[in-house]
Amino acid sequence: MIKKILALAIVVTFGYFANAQTANLILFTENGEQFTAILNGIRQNSRPETNVKITGLNAEYYKLKVIFDNNALGEKNFNINLALGEETTYCIKKNNKGEYVTRFMSNVPLDQAPSAPASQTVVVYNANPAASNANTTVTHQQTTTTTTNGTSNPDNVNISLGINVDGMGGGINMNVSGADLDMDNTSSVHSTTTTTTTTTHSSSGYDSHAGHNHPHSNPAPAPVVYLPGYNGPIGCPVPMSPNDFSDLKRTVNSKTFEDTKLTIAKQVVSSQCLLTNQVKDLLGCFTFEANKLEMAKNCYSHTYDIGNYFKVNDVFTFESSIDELNEYIESRK
Repeated sequence: MIKKILALAIVVTFGYFANAQTANLILFTENGEQFTAILNGIRQNSRPETNVKITGLNAEYYKLKVIFDNNALGEKNFNINLALGEETTYCIKKNNKGEYVTRFMSNVPLDQAPSAPASQTVVVYNANPAASNANTTVTHQQTTTTTTNGTSNPDNVNISLGINVDGMGGGINMNVSGADLDMDNTSSVHSTTTTTTTTTHSSSGYDSHAGHNHPHSNPAPAPVVYLPGYNGPIGCPVPMSPNDFSDLKRTVNSKTFEDTKLTIAKQVVSSQCLLTNQVKDLLGCFTFEANKLEMAKNCYSHTYDIGNYFKVNDVFTFESSIDELNEYIESRK
C-alpha cells in the first residue's frame, strides 16, 4: 500500500515538472513536399516526411535545417521559437517570391494537444541536454513504525517527497494512519525504518572528488528580469514603463494624419526600448498596412524580447507584409 502511494506521488510530481519543462514541435509542408528535419545539427525523422511531430524538446530556440527529398529544392535554414509546456506548429511554404519560409501557425498547451493523426510521424528529440548550473535534489523519506502480533495496525506512516529544480520547488506530503499493510503473521515485529536518498548534481561552486577541491568562479549576479518567463535573446536593455508607453500612444493617437503619427513614433522609439506586446499595441495606432510595416521594421532593433518578435505578424492583413518583415529581420542577423 505504502509503496503504491509513494510510486503514485513520484509519478504525479515528476510528470508535472517534466510537462512544464518540455515542448512539442510540429512541422509540415503546405504543398506536400517531403523533407528531413535537422534540429541543432541532430537528424530527427529517419526518412523524408511531409508532417513531423517532435516531442520532448527542452529549449525555446532551435536552429532548423530542412533537407527536401527533391534534390532540386535543396535545403533551407530557419530559426524556430518554442514555448515550454506547449505544442507549436509551423508551416513550411513558399512565399510570394518563391522562397521557402516557415510560418507560425498555432500553439496549444501540451495537456490540450490533440492526438497525432495516422499521417503524422512522431519522433522524440534525441539530443542529450547540455550541462547546466542547476542543482537538482530529490529526496525520498519514509518512516514506518509498526507493531504486529499476527495482525497489522501501524500507528503512523509519513511519506514526504521534495523536489527542487533550478529553484522551482514542489512537494507532496502524506500522513496515513491505520493503513492496511500485509505483514508476515508468523512473527511479532517492532521496527522503525528511515530511508533517505539524496541525489545532487552541481556544476558550480566547489567539487569534492578523491579528497580534492576544485574552485570555480563565483556565479555572476542574476540580471534584472523585465519579462518574467522570457529567456530568449535581448535586443535592448530596459523596456519602457507602462506609464511612459501609455503617454507615447496617447501622443501618437492625438494626431490626425498618419504621416505625422509615423514621424512622432519613430522619433520616440529611436531612443527607447519596447516589449514585443508594446510594439503590437503601437502598430495598432496605424490604419495603413504600409505604415504598420515601416514602423515594425523601425521597432525591431529597439525591442527587448526580440525572440518573441514573430508575434508582430498578427497585426498584418497581407502575407506579403509578413514576408517583407521577415526578410528585413533576417538581413539584420
